[in-house]
Amino acid sequence: MECTTQEDNEYIFRSLYPSVPIPEKLTLPEFVLQGVEEYTENVAFVEAVTGKAVTYGDVVRDTKRLAKALTSLGLRKGQVMVVVLPNVAEYGIIALGIMSAGGVFSGANPTALVSEIKKQVESSGAKGIITDATNYEKVKTLGLPVIVLGEEKIEGAVNWKDLLEAGDKSGDNDKEEILQTDLCALPFSSGTTGLQKGVMLTHRNLIANLCSTLFSVRPEMIGQIVTLGLIPFFHIYGIVGICCATMKNKGKVVAMSRYDLRIFLNALIVHEVSFAPIVPPIILNLVKNPIVDEFDLSKLKLQSVMTAAAPLAPELLTAFEAKFPKVQVQEAYGLTEHSCITLTHGDPEKGQGIAKRNSVGFILPNLEVKFIDPDTGRSLPKNTSGELCVRSQCVMQGYFMNKEETEKTIDEQGWLHTGDIGYIDDDGDIFIVDRIKELIKYKGFQVAPAELEAILLTHPSVEDVAVVPLPDEEAGEIPAACVVINPKATEKEEDILNFVAANVAHYKKVRAVHFVDSIPKSLSGKIMRRLLRDKILSINKK
Repeated sequence: MECTTQEDNEYIFRSLYPSVPIPEKLTLPEFVLQGVEEYTENVAFVEAVTGKAVTYGDVVRDTKRLAKALTSLGLRKGQVMVVVLPNVAEYGIIALGIMSAGGVFSGANPTALVSEIKKQVESSGAKGIITDATNYEKVKTLGLPVIVLGEEKIEGAVNWKDLLEAGDKSGDNDKEEILQTDLCALPFSSGTTGLQKGVMLTHRNLIANLCSTLFSVRPEMIGQIVTLGLIPFFHIYGIVGICCATMKNKGKVVAMSRYDLRIFLNALIVHEVSFAPIVPPIILNLVKNPIVDEFDLSKLKLQSVMTAAAPLAPELLTAFEAKFPKVQVQEAYGLTEHSCITLTHGDPEKGQGIAKRNSVGFILPNLEVKFIDPDTGRSLPKNTSGELCVRSQCVMQGYFMNKEETEKTIDEQGWLHTGDIGYIDDDGDIFIVDRIKELIKYKGFQVAPAELEAILLTHPSVEDVAVVPLPDEEAGEIPAACVVINPKATEKEEDILNFVAANVAHYKKVRAVHFVDSIPKSLSGKIMRRLLRDKILSINKK
C-alpha cells in the first residue's frame, strides 16, 4: 500500500495490487457479453422455484430485440425506464436491453407502495415501466406506457412477447451512438443523507467497477460460477455485483424472488450454487434455525458466502464457520454512489491475500481512499478513524436533479464522501467503525429516519419525534420512534406502530415506540439521536 508524499498533507491509500485496464469504447451490455459466442447454450439465469431458465443465447437475442422495440416505441438516449419486478429470469435481459437502446435502467422495489413507486417514477422523469401481472395494479395509474411480463395479456398494457416480436420486425433504427460517458443506470438510494435520490451512473462507472471487483477471477473460472440471485436486482449490488458480474464471467444466476429458508437451502443444493451473496440475518438463520437440520448439508457445493449490506457480528461469524467449515465468509464494502470499494478475499494463487476477520477488506485496484477528520476535513494517517472518502472512475456523476446534495457528497477534487467512519491498518485492511449518516440498516434495507419522522409528524397527536436505530439480533438494526405525544392524546404504542405501517413498505415499519417528554436537539437544531439511542438502551438493560 502506498501513501502520497506529505507535501500536500494528504494521506492517500491505494490498492496493494496493480492497476487493471478499463476498456474504452464499449457500452456496459457489450462489455458484459464479451466472448459470449462460446457459451450460447449455457444457462445465464434460472428461477429457483419455477425452474424457468434463460440461456446466454436468449440473453443476446432478447437484449437486441428489446432494445430495438424500445427504440421503435420512442425511447431515446438518456431516457429512464423504471423496472418494478422481483428477481426473475428475464431481469438481466431487461436491464441490458434498456441500456442497449441508450436508455437508463432504474430498478424499483416491487414491495414498495404505489406512492413510493410514484415518487421514483416522477422524480426520474421516466418514460415507461416494465413490470409483471402481480405488480401491474401498482403502476397502471401512473400515466406511462407499461410493459408486462408473462403470458397473460392485460388490456391497456404492452405484452412482453408481443413487444419482442415487434422488435424482430422493426428494422435497424438509426440509433444514436451510445458513449461510455452516457448514463445507463439510475438506482435510488437514501445517499449519505435522508431522503431517496436518483444516483446517476454511466456505462464507464459500472465497467470500471466490474474491472476492479473481478480483478482476481482466473480464466478457468469462466463459465463455472453459480451465483445465488437473492439480493434484490433493483439494488445496485443485485444488478451489477450479481447479474452483470456473473454474466461477465458466463456463470449462472439462480434467481430467488423472495427469501424462505427451505427454498433457499433447496436452491443451494439443487442448483449447486458456489457463491451466495446474502445479508447477515440469513447467516443468523443458517446458524440458529432447526430447519437447517432437515437438509443434507454434505450435498452443498457452496464455496463462499458474501455479506455486504451490513456489518457481520464477530460471534455470528464464528458460529457460521463452525457449522459450515468448508464455506468461506467474505465481506465487502460499497455504496450505490460508487458500487464496490473493498473486498476481503483475493486469489491466494496470484499472491493476493485474505483480509483480517471483521474487516471489510482491502482497497480494490484503481481506487484511491483517504480518511478525513469530519470536523476539519484533514486527511488522517493509518490506524486513525475518520470519514472514508473514495476517488476513482466508479464515482457517480451526481444525484439526479439535485446539485445541492451532489456538492455535499462529491468535493471539488472528485472525492466521494461516504458518511462512514473507518480506518486502515498497517496491512491495508479497512475497518468500518460507525456511520456519520443516520440511515438505519434493517435486514440490509436502508431506512431513512427522516422519512419516518415526516410521516409520524402528520399524526395529529404527535408533537415531536425522532427515529433512532436499535441493535437487533435478527435484523441488524430496527427503527425505533421516540415520540412526544400531546398530553390529551389517548394513543398507545400500538396505534403509532399501525399508523406508520399503513404508510410505508414493510421493511420501513417502526418496530418500537418510546414515549418521551422532549427530543434533545443540538444548537443547530439537529436531533441528537445517539443520546436518545443510548438512553433507550440503558432503560432496556434495567
